[in-house]
Amino acid sequence: ATTPLDVKNNLFTTIIIFDVENEQEQDDLIDAIQRFVQLVRQEPGFVSANLHKSLDGTKVANYAQWKDETTFLNFRNNAALQQSDEVEFLMKYGPPDSRTYDVFAWESKDKTTQGPTIREGPFVHFAEFDLLSPDLQPRMVELAEQHLGPAMKQEGLISATFHRSHDRNKVINYGQWETLDAIENLKKQPGFSTDTTPYWDGVAINEHHLYELVSVVRGDS
Repeated sequence: ATTPLDVKNNLFTTIIIFDVENEQEQDDLIDAIQRFVQLVRQEPGFVSANLHKSLDGTKVANYAQWKDETTFLNFRNNAALQQSDEVEFLMKYGPPDSRTYDVFAWESKDKTTQGPTIREGPFVHFAEFDLLSPDLQPRMVELAEQHLGPAMKQEGLISATFHRSHDRNKVINYGQWETLDAIENLKKQPGFSTDTTPYWDGVAINEHHLYELVSVVRGDS
């Protein structure tokens, strides 16, 4: 299964990122999320859940899509779901970084699709930019747009899709890569290397992990 990223913001996107201590916790958390998603997929307006695990065993990320904000909020306010055993188990790992987003910039070299598509195969990175202040989000958006073109010239980078959180505290790039070496090569380029001054310096703190896709679940409705 594949999931097109909603680059036109017709859907409502949420990204949930959990921290775990090791690969065993990562596997247990993934199992719990997959059980929960089987309940959630029956909710009106649910479009997709795209589960990823980091290669270093420290993160689990769910890239989820809903028909609109109303159906997402109905899900969030569904007491029976939110008080289920599955949610109680998920909270053992602490509150995740859960925010809603829209896409503001993207590019893709994959000409077989209308835009970036979540699928098996590519290495994925969630590049998380935690803004030093909500007032700096417009500046981070501007910087991301300026550096998207130069980044896409990097051999091995398939796509980059930048998201800004609605709470204005974060920007995330969902990137897809052909090889791990290509990612390391980008980190050596001016503006992208932390050995020099990265383009987000003074605006955000960047954390990024490499992931692989675990599962894609589509909605029943």
